[in-house]
Amino acid sequence: MDFATMVLLGLGMAMDAFAVSVSNGLAHRGRPLPCALACGTAFGLAQAAMPLLGFFAGYTFSGYIHRFDHWVALALLALLGGRMVWEAREEEIEPLSRPRRLTGRLLLGQAVATSIDALALGVSLSCIGANIWQAAAIIGGCTFLCCFVGVYLGHRFGCLLGRWAQVVGGWLLVGIGVKIFLEHTLGR
Repeated sequence: MDFATMVLLGLGMAMDAFAVSVSNGLAHRGRPLPCALACGTAFGLAQAAMPLLGFFAGYTFSGYIHRFDHWVALALLALLGGRMVWEAREEEIEPLSRPRRLTGRLLLGQAVATSIDALALGVSLSCIGANIWQAAAIIGGCTFLCCFVGVYLGHRFGCLLGRWAQVVGGWLLVGIGVKIFLEHTLGR
């Protein structure tokens, strides 16, 4: 697999994480740089690690992972998005009582949920004999850059949307979960 193809693959794999980063930027209060670095790093590392795990797991788990990855992604993203919507509803009652923070646990959940497909990708890359170290570095790098920019875009639009930013971000996460689910169930 050539470098240009790997970059395109990296950009394609980064799109779900980019959308989640936009939603994080929408809901984030304060300076966007720490949030952008946290999202870029967490999503980039997860997107780089999952293909490595998938590659080394090889054929042993490919059928098993493929059967339920879309269910796990849907459940995690729906729960995370629903929680954001619920917290936004509570904020309408007490708008300044709790600032919206991107916790490590929330970020880890988002990173895992958006990188499940990369696990299956790693299995696919093992089938074609791709250079997995190069692929993982490119996928991780593309994801970092996309997520870093995504937080800034979301932060910019979040200022315009006010308190509805968190609701929009939550529904965006739910939508991504539904998209992953539909792609897997209808694509079979």
